[in-house]
Amino acid sequence: MDDAYDEECDYLFKAVLIGDSGVGKSNLLSRFAKDEFRLDSKPTIGVEFAYRNIKVRDKLIKAQIWDTAGQERFRAITSSYYRGAMGALLVYDITRRSSYENLRKWLLELRDFGGQDMVVILVGNKSDLDQSREVEKEEGKGFAEKEGFCFMETSALKNMNVEEVFLQMITKVYDITRQRSLEAKMNEKEINILSGKEIHVGVDEVTTTKQAICCST
Repeated sequence: MDDAYDEECDYLFKAVLIGDSGVGKSNLLSRFAKDEFRLDSKPTIGVEFAYRNIKVRDKLIKAQIWDTAGQERFRAITSSYYRGAMGALLVYDITRRSSYENLRKWLLELRDFGGQDMVVILVGNKSDLDQSREVEKEEGKGFAEKEGFCFMETSALKNMNVEEVFLQMITKVYDITRQRSLEAKMNEKEINILSGKEIHVGVDEVTTTKQAICCST
């Protein structure tokens, strides 16, 4: 993608996919970025990433999604890639209880290396394998509610809720970013008024943004 096209984007957001090896992070990213799924997908080594431009409200956003390796031996490499990330999909495999039980370990790492206001969505992947389920949907939903996250089950294979979960994360990041920009403008206005300067702020700039609705499909 050339620089001229990059300049047309209103925002660049970085997000990460985290969770145990084999939960389907790479295929979730591949499905979202290229609408592809690989049955022979191999474990990610280190970190990989993909871009996709999407429209949120009336803005064009370039989403830069990083796929982190789940293997323990790569943790020292990937921890630095949390820096600057504004969103994260915390992924487990509904057919592998150990990947669900390890969520707290991933959450601890996320809080150690990620930003305080990072948008986190809990994702129970491989929902097409319901007959092999080891983690009930209500368990995932309960964990997410306790931590204050949104929750969704997905299937990269069947392309179920993949688009929705990424868009939900990116929309929430956009809303937070726009709200911060609004607050900064209002603070600047107050400072300018106190210093005797007069500025004009358009009505659309002081409109509170709507918050994205959490989906627990």
